[in-house]
Amino acid sequence: MMNGQSQGSTPTHGDAELETPDLGVGESEISDGRLLAQAAAGDLDAFNVIVERYERAVYHASWAILREQMQAEDVTQDTFIRAWNAVDSFQGENARPWLLRIATNRSLDLIRQRTRQATGSLDEQIAEYEPRWSTLSPSEVPEREAEKHELSDRLERAIALLPEDQRVAIVLADVMGYDYREIAEVTDAAIGTIKSRISRGRTRLRSMLLNDDLAREHLSRLIRHDE
Repeated sequence: MMNGQSQGSTPTHGDAELETPDLGVGESEISDGRLLAQAAAGDLDAFNVIVERYERAVYHASWAILREQMQAEDVTQDTFIRAWNAVDSFQGENARPWLLRIATNRSLDLIRQRTRQATGSLDEQIAEYEPRWSTLSPSEVPEREAEKHELSDRLERAIALLPEDQRVAIVLADVMGYDYREIAEVTDAAIGTIKSRISRGRTRLRSMLLNDDLAREHLSRLIRHDE
């Protein structure tokens, strides 16, 4: 639950009994839209109903992406902090897709940080343990690594330009290796919708990279190296 009255407050989930907002109906009967309208007017108790209603779903979505309990817990807490701070921007009656979108984007931010750290560590190992029997000349080894990194950077920038729904689906499918069912659960979308987003996203990426002269040149050089 969230305690305090400022919008910078942090949601906490304790054992204290939640006071139901005085809206004239039972807590379970109050719509998300009505609760969030009350929250936007400063009603913290109304927002705590939303926290209790969706904290499990937000945690499971975060864990499904991150596969790490402590990070998933941090993302869950951060999701509700961000939702509270942006509560007046909510439109609609169902808060679940809105909250899961916040959690998914935050989880993907952490994955990108994790990937960059892992890549940096791997680069150090490659530089330190380059085998003596490598068929590449000393000048070719760093050149080839530079080509790979440049192509990777251009791919990452291209992914960032995708529409949000396609970007999330592509990252979960092609970076994280999730299947259609898992992605559908994380994003709360139908499997057919996920397949369409991945297909359209891959088509856009292919078009962007083929129209990027430098990316095409880097790819051609890597292919020549491998021949």
